[in-house]
Amino acid sequence: MKTVKVPLRERIEIALGDSAYPPQLLDLPDPPSRLYMRGSTEVLTEPSLAVIGTRRATPYGFAVTELAAGLAAESGVVVVSGGAIGCDQCAGWAALKQGGKHIIVLGNGADVVYPSTSAPLIEAALEQGGAVVSIVPWGTQPRPYLFPKRNRVIAALTRAVFVGEAGMPSGTFSTAETAESIGREVLAVPGSIFSPNSKGSNYLLGSGACCIACEEDLECALSRIFGTLRYCHGDTSAPVFDDPRCGRLMDALTASPMRSDEIARMLGLDARGCLEFLSSLVVDGFIEQLVDGRYAPTKEALHARTAFGHNRS
Repeated sequence: MKTVKVPLRERIEIALGDSAYPPQLLDLPDPPSRLYMRGSTEVLTEPSLAVIGTRRATPYGFAVTELAAGLAAESGVVVVSGGAIGCDQCAGWAALKQGGKHIIVLGNGADVVYPSTSAPLIEAALEQGGAVVSIVPWGTQPRPYLFPKRNRVIAALTRAVFVGEAGMPSGTFSTAETAESIGREVLAVPGSIFSPNSKGSNYLLGSGACCIACEEDLECALSRIFGTLRYCHGDTSAPVFDDPRCGRLMDALTASPMRSDEIARMLGLDARGCLEFLSSLVVDGFIEQLVDGRYAPTKEALHARTAFGHNRS
């Protein structure tokens, strides 16, 4: 991990009781006594949505996270995350891409880059009017016990927490539990009952989280919570397939990733014909092969089909 040399004039410390201290953190039973940060102090009090999830996101998880963070940014809502690989970094980049602001709350010092892949995101967030926040002093290295404390701050800074994808166990639970305990709303996207990466999300839904089953659900939730409307819509046109097998396969893979032998049986293809068919879809960017060998739609294909897998024919 890397420690960034932050000039003294750019090191900001806000003590509990200072005028710049975010008042929403006072909802915590034991708010942090001091914040160490870089960037804008004003952004800490702007309406914000936490967008979090698993570090081992699937294409589905990336797609819903990108859509949620992008939609929040388009609605003038700041996106907050922990800067971790997977859903967190995905959320940050999606918000910045749409011209929004991003707050990264770290489980280490505000001048320590961890994980290393967060370095470009941190710099981009600062350049675009966001902030990097920590509750531990400068130079503090990451420790496991710091991340649950970091998660409490993520929940308290925001008006609601959106969980894009989460397995079990998951670090997102500590954020969701804090959110519920201090009156923040938890939003979650349902996933396949066969996907281990969606067990946590589905558990949160069963425990009372607001179900976001489509893009319109999220727009309504943001409008209700923040009193704002989305002002920019991207291109959500669905791809048109000449081969009817493509649409049938995409429907099935959107529901749950499948192995090549399962796909072959479903489409009535022999092994060689199935692999050739799948290879063509991989080359065209519609599907990709996961680390366990199964095939799934790419996040770009899921975005194109609109509304978290809603399909047009």
